[in-house]
Amino acid sequence: MKVLVSTAPFGLTNTSPITLLEKAGIDFSMNPFGRKMSEDELAEMIGEYDCLIAGTESISRKVLNNATRLKLIARVGIGLDSVDLAQAQKQKIRVTYTPDAPSSAVSELTVALMLSTLRSVHISNNRMHNYHWERFLGRRLSESVIGVIGIGRIGSRVIEHLSGFKCKRVLGNDTDPLAKSRVPKYVTMVDKEIIYREADVITIHVPLTGRTRGMIDRKQFEMFKNTSILINTARGGIVVEKALRKALVDKKIFAAAIDTFENEPYKGSLCGVKQCLLTSHMGSMSEDCRERMELEATQEVVRLAKGQSLAQEVPRSEYHSQELLFRRKEG
Repeated sequence: MKVLVSTAPFGLTNTSPITLLEKAGIDFSMNPFGRKMSEDELAEMIGEYDCLIAGTESISRKVLNNATRLKLIARVGIGLDSVDLAQAQKQKIRVTYTPDAPSSAVSELTVALMLSTLRSVHISNNRMHNYHWERFLGRRLSESVIGVIGIGRIGSRVIEHLSGFKCKRVLGNDTDPLAKSRVPKYVTMVDKEIIYREADVITIHVPLTGRTRGMIDRKQFEMFKNTSILINTARGGIVVEKALRKALVDKKIFAAAIDTFENEPYKGSLCGVKQCLLTSHMGSMSEDCRERMELEATQEVVRLAKGQSLAQEVPRSEYHSQELLFRRKEG
């Protein structure tokens, strides 16, 4: 069995995943570029490999058409919008992911972005590095209404972290009817439109699907308060970038913090907008969470090599969600 580790970095702070592959006697190759591989680069390399330990690089139909030996895609992380699940299914390629591992790191970064934007920390930092002394008047979380859209693994942890700040109110929204039973009593479940209109800070924690693509566009920004802040550590494509830029420039909203983008590495129109804090898809990039994701993905490869059952195979519901997403993109 030959394995390509296309995600980068890999084994940077903990070599356990590499040791695991070596002990299992598996022949593996590392990403030769040390960065996110392009679609063409991956398509060119994939043909000789049986398994792929993947990050967020595009595993498109073009890539999979060249993957004549591939049996498994072990995704390091939770997002699946970069993987053509329908084509993988057609070629009988199994797909696994690590849905629980990144939750702690992403939720903590989300709260950090809230604090930074509320107090203009990122702007003050830039000014100081340019020798400009300016003090910014900000707001506190305890004086803010927080809206959490999506109360799954990450959204629920964000709510846990916020409990210590004793926020003025926490509003929640989720399409899952069981979500209400998962949240503390101090969270009020409401429609998204109420969150848009009333929340001081709105944070998104939903997957990119046919229903959520373009979920926040010009129409939604018109509902926001001009003092509100938008946080997106979920997926690019949920917030329409052009509409967000206009809302910031026109001062329809106060600020935004964006960690995920539809096209990465990101060089889009939000660059240079001072009220938009940009981070490089680093939500899961804490040492412990990154190590856990890499190890869990590698364990799936070893299980396949030994003929054992896979532990975290992607459920059918994810295939259906992606099918709806592609229909909407094409329509």
